[in-house]
Amino acid sequence: MQKKHLIVLSAAAMVLLATSCSKLKPLSADNFNVVPSPLETQQGIVPATINGMFPEKYMKKKAVVTITPELRYADGQVAQGPAVRFQGEKVMGNDQVISYLVGGRYTMKSNFAYLNCNKADLYLKFFARIGAKPMYIPEVKVAEGIVATSELYKNTLKSAQAAIAPDVFQRINAQKQEASVKFLIQQANLRKSELKNNSVQEFVRLLQQINNDRENLNLKDVEVSAYASPDGGFDLNDKLAAQRQYNTQQYVQQQLKNAKLGDAAVDAKYTAEDWDGFQELVKASDIQDKDVILRVLSMYKDPQEREQQIKNISSAFRELADGILPQLRRSRMIINYETVGRSDSQIQEQYRQDPGKLTVEELLYAATLTENAAQKEKIYTTTTEVYPSDARAFNNLATMAFAEGNMLKAQQWIEKAQKVSANLPEAYANLGMIALANGNLDTAQDYIAKATGANGLAEVLGNLHLAQGNYVQAEQDFENVYSNSAALAQIMNKNYASAAVTLKYIKYPDATTDYLKAILSARMGNIADAAESLRAAVAKDPSYAKYAATDLELAKVAK
Repeated sequence: MQKKHLIVLSAAAMVLLATSCSKLKPLSADNFNVVPSPLETQQGIVPATINGMFPEKYMKKKAVVTITPELRYADGQVAQGPAVRFQGEKVMGNDQVISYLVGGRYTMKSNFAYLNCNKADLYLKFFARIGAKPMYIPEVKVAEGIVATSELYKNTLKSAQAAIAPDVFQRINAQKQEASVKFLIQQANLRKSELKNNSVQEFVRLLQQINNDRENLNLKDVEVSAYASPDGGFDLNDKLAAQRQYNTQQYVQQQLKNAKLGDAAVDAKYTAEDWDGFQELVKASDIQDKDVILRVLSMYKDPQEREQQIKNISSAFRELADGILPQLRRSRMIINYETVGRSDSQIQEQYRQDPGKLTVEELLYAATLTENAAQKEKIYTTTTEVYPSDARAFNNLATMAFAEGNMLKAQQWIEKAQKVSANLPEAYANLGMIALANGNLDTAQDYIAKATGANGLAEVLGNLHLAQGNYVQAEQDFENVYSNSAALAQIMNKNYASAAVTLKYIKYPDATTDYLKAILSARMGNIADAAESLRAAVAKDPSYAKYAATDLELAKVAK
């Protein structure tokens, strides 16, 4: 009787053992390690590396297990990663084989779409079978939450500076006017015929004009340079050039005195033998043997030997004596002066009275004299009306529309700018900024690549590299720029000291500035400061309250 019961119990044990051997046990979060944890956004995606382990005696020899990662957002959205399949030792297939006795480790890499929600959990779903029989393995949660600070570039972009096509207005412009007189061979006296030539007469008239219009013209100095041709002995030429300088200087000083500018400086000098001028004139001439002459000049450095070698070329020397040398017996008189344009107040007053009397450079400059956006826009609009063939004002109206967040209007202004000038680099830079704002990073890169030489291009590139996740390059691009985007790049690079300075000196801080301050303070462990900055951000933009509630950066602050 006892033996019979023993046989029945042994049979039941065999059934239980057979049943347990034909199943796959549940896995737990301890079997998985996710990097990074919590997850973190990069370039609009959520990358994850999942390191897993099948325990010893887990993978049945005829089992196949498929693992599918799913990022499940709190709002119901799901982003799925690629499935990976593993097989037991007796399965015919090409998937990774897991030993039954010792188990096995594996790595899965996934990139999930970031769906604008920071509250999300990463799950692993299992689909398994042993032979042809399906097996149930419960899903496992392996990570919680997403740090999405890098995605704040979409917010910092709202206050980013688009590329303004600059004016080239300069109130004070350096000018010069030159007159020249020629001398007869071996003479230094100023001939009346030479003093009546047009250049000298213009020289005299300009001095008088400077005296009569000192508000708009400013004399710096007058240069006198006298020369002798390189034929003849050096000592003779040296005395001759010096005398020509003296006579010309005396004439200039008398003209300055006549124009009531007698206190002006006169910088006088002379060149005894003008070999440089000789070479330039020969190069520009059509003398038959000019190549031979130029070769002589390069071969011989001694002036006397040069002169002798050139004289040996008898066919060319007559042409030199008649056409080249007389032009070198001269004095040059150069007036260095400045033109003084309208002052800021004069430009503003002229704009009020009649903007049509301002140059395009003055109008574009006038827009920089006000911080009032409406007034600035009005000036640019006026510029497009007065100077419709200049693309810069159209472009600059696009930058104002960009600052308002009106990308459609900005696009329309750029189209008008490009109808006027298809190659304005700032227009391409701003098309790139618009594409960035619309989330089209590849298009943005293509446009910005065409913006070589654009004003403010480094800052535009900084915003592109920030959006692309290239934070080191972005921080370099933003050198000496104090903006929300620059601060975000520094925070992502963990350059917290620089980020604090940048945030402090932003000219027009907004809600995003305060929110970045909150993140920076939280990362540095200053919870009280973080809470204060978060309150300031929410006061300026209430939407940050909802955002902060799921922001892991502020988990200790937003409670």
